[in-house]
Amino acid sequence: MKFATFTRRQCLAIAMASLAVVAGAPAAAQDWPARPIKLIVPFPPGGPTDTASRVVGQKLAERLKQPVVVENRAGASGTIAAQFVAKSAPDGYTLMMLATPTLLAPHLYKAAGYDIAKDFAPVATVYDLPIVVVVNPTVLPDVKTLPDLIAKAKAEKGKLNYTSSGPGSFGHLTMEMLKDLGGFDMQHIAYKGGTPAVTDLLGGQVPVMYADLVAALPHIQSGKLRAIAVGSPKRIEQLPDVKTIAEQGFKGFDAVSWGGLLAPAGTPKAVVDRVSAEVKQILVDKDVQAHLVKAGAEAAYGDLAQMSLRMRTDFDKWGKVIRDKGVAVN
Repeated sequence: MKFATFTRRQCLAIAMASLAVVAGAPAAAQDWPARPIKLIVPFPPGGPTDTASRVVGQKLAERLKQPVVVENRAGASGTIAAQFVAKSAPDGYTLMMLATPTLLAPHLYKAAGYDIAKDFAPVATVYDLPIVVVVNPTVLPDVKTLPDLIAKAKAEKGKLNYTSSGPGSFGHLTMEMLKDLGGFDMQHIAYKGGTPAVTDLLGGQVPVMYADLVAALPHIQSGKLRAIAVGSPKRIEQLPDVKTIAEQGFKGFDAVSWGGLLAPAGTPKAVVDRVSAEVKQILVDKDVQAHLVKAGAEAAYGDLAQMSLRMRTDFDKWGKVIRDKGVAVN
């Protein structure tokens, strides 16, 4: 094999070009942002992920002095949005608000179209979305705590039904894990979305639901539903008198849906660090926290390393539940 030979002038030109490439990357990051940023939301307008995206996006725009345009790309548990972002240029001008369903979708869909570990750069966690066990108090008047529900389920010998926002939803997976831990059985009645599930829960067709707080809270406050447990490791602001699952016999129990910002893999670290730092400052704002609470969520900042760990942990933890229970999406 014959190696190429270069003149001194050619070597100098190559060296200068290499230096220009190396110097160009930080310069590009320093110039960022020079135009509007797209923030992709994998769900329809109005839900907690959308609300969190719009609240944080507005504040991010103010701090970065560039518009942050929220774009909803709903469908298939967020896989449509994730595919789009995974294929977007890694230049800092496309971000996505990841939510737990989109994190877990590759376990549920044979062709999700993205690798959650390889196709994205974690930026920062933004919010936690508490999940709450609720019952219809008219149908189950004596069920006021989680032990009450477990005793009722055992007495019914598997005939008691519960619902969630759909097969493979976080509520579904959490209840299936809880059933194994508590040694009781209940039948899952699947609905396509939280709204029809809550409607039938209120009507008494299904007496129990593991629900997103945002869907259940108005009915809890009106007395139409009774909250008996929350999946968060600590009690939540919106329901301070409702005990956690951990407090009711399941030490260490932790089941919280959450959301955080992602960028396409390869996005300059300087840009990722900048966005993460800005989000940290945004989430200490009392007005931002109040807006999130109103949407049923809680501000929950974690830096890119913490988000990366949380993604891996939840992906593996809930993936095992999906496999063990044979959960599939039709």
